[in-house]
Amino acid sequence: MPMPPAKPAPPFPPEVRARLEVDAKEVIGRYPQARSALLPLLHLVQAEEGYVTGTGIEFCADVLGLTTAEVSAVSTFYTMYRRRQGGDFHVGVCTNTLCAVMGGDEIFASLKDHLGIGNKETTADGVVTLEHIECNAACDYAPVVMVNWEFFDDATPQSAKELVDGLRAGQDAVPTRGARLCTFRDTSRILAGFPDERPGAVDEGGAGGAASLVGLRIANGTHTDTQATPAQVTPPRRSTETADGRPTETATEQPPAPSSHDAPAETAESDPANATQPDKDKDGDQAP
Repeated sequence: MPMPPAKPAPPFPPEVRARLEVDAKEVIGRYPQARSALLPLLHLVQAEEGYVTGTGIEFCADVLGLTTAEVSAVSTFYTMYRRRQGGDFHVGVCTNTLCAVMGGDEIFASLKDHLGIGNKETTADGVVTLEHIECNAACDYAPVVMVNWEFFDDATPQSAKELVDGLRAGQDAVPTRGARLCTFRDTSRILAGFPDERPGAVDEGGAGGAASLVGLRIANGTHTDTQATPAQVTPPRRSTETADGRPTETATEQPPAPSSHDAPAETAESDPANATQPDKDKDGDQAP
């Protein structure tokens, strides 16, 4: 027996639809092709309802001239789009390899016990949603906790519990790198490309700190940590004696020959004078 067709999602109320259409037109105008605006538009409808609903999917499909299947495929691929309602603060604990071995697994387990919720669940007061997340490219500050996609570096079980307790108590929280937190819906609107209108928020935050620059300092030979030694390149050793044991006149240190990785090798296309020759068999005839 064939399944009945799915019912369309209820549309946005007219006043909400009119407001979103103005925002959507601004977003779409930033791109040479309308469909390129899909990702920020998904953030826009997520900012409206707290997650990507069927109503939001149909709105995006309508204003972009796409099918709901195309929009659904994108919205379910990226983990930054929620599939169900969550809390004001999305607390993500990285449990990928490096963060895990540095304490991420312990942090996640302690928060589950402390909050009394499991993965992708929300506290009863609707403030905190907890989730273990994939790598967010902050391995130099492992273990990392992210709240609404802002970094809280070098976390511990205790600091993580204090963080969520403060959020539930209505206290401001300032990430290690970034502006003070706003709600998940407000964050989604900022990710849609609209300015953060909170006074002073634009001037807050910062970039990567000392841990991000250690590799560069080691490469430049300016790292002061005695435990880390800059990489050294040793030239090939030249003999100072001839074959019969007599010293050579002057042994001049020569730089190492360039590696094959330093520049692309010349090929038949780049060096017509040395065109590739066809393979030959052992008798010198051209191979079949």
